[in-house]
Amino acid sequence: MKKRFLTLASLALLFAGLNACSKNDPVSTTLEQQGLSSELKAKINALGFDAEDAYVTEGGYIVEGDIFLSDEDLSKPIDLQSIIIANTEQYHTTNLVTGLPRNITYRVVSTMPNSIKTATDAAAARYNAQGLQITFTKVTSGGNIVIKKAPNGAPYIASAGFPTSNGNPYSQILFNNNYSNWNANTLTTIMAHEIGHCVGFRHTDYMDRSYSCGGSYYNEGDGGVGAIHIPGTPTGPDAASWMLACIGNGVNRPFNSNDVTGLNYIY
Repeated sequence: MKKRFLTLASLALLFAGLNACSKNDPVSTTLEQQGLSSELKAKINALGFDAEDAYVTEGGYIVEGDIFLSDEDLSKPIDLQSIIIANTEQYHTTNLVTGLPRNITYRVVSTMPNSIKTATDAAAARYNAQGLQITFTKVTSGGNIVIKKAPNGAPYIASAGFPTSNGNPYSQILFNNNYSNWNANTLTTIMAHEIGHCVGFRHTDYMDRSYSCGGSYYNEGDGGVGAIHIPGTPTGPDAASWMLACIGNGVNRPFNSNDVTGLNYIY
């Protein structure tokens, strides 16, 4: 998430305002385009993401405040089936974790702050308590998802990507250690949010991230590609969802009833 008013934000991240799925505090940092070519912006838009605030990061690009896209991601074929233009319901991506039921292992690198190790364990426990077809187990080596330090100077609180085309969860979550002293429940929400991206969930306020991040109207993707509505979730704003784009320090977002509906529908 990135750090925006909260942009997972009072999630920048997500994140006044960093823009990564930004769990942001009210810290909001202007993100630079960093010379993205019109061709790159077009590829980002074609995947259903807004390239307006996209920027270069180590190994790829950050969009929507906390979503990582690699060059490989930008070259993947687009699946248009069952995709609609986003509103404010729950959304998932075209790629999901497959091979269910499935246990997903995670590892927090040993050099990460204890607060992040604790928050990640608590986030995994939130998922495991739902009785889903995906479960999460901590390991000390390897791991399907590795939580590690974000690059120095990263303008977001945390970031992650989406599942691979072969049905595996995204392999890493990057956390900006400058935020490791945030409220424990907020950190847990941020890690649960980033895990949500790793298994295929988009932002709940995808159509207008100003709902959680503040500021002016901002649609994360004008084409709707890659944002598939989850039936049974609300069409109006959901103020307590764990997948809102932005979050502020002190905010806790355990799974609410709509989140549970979305989780159970997919997994």
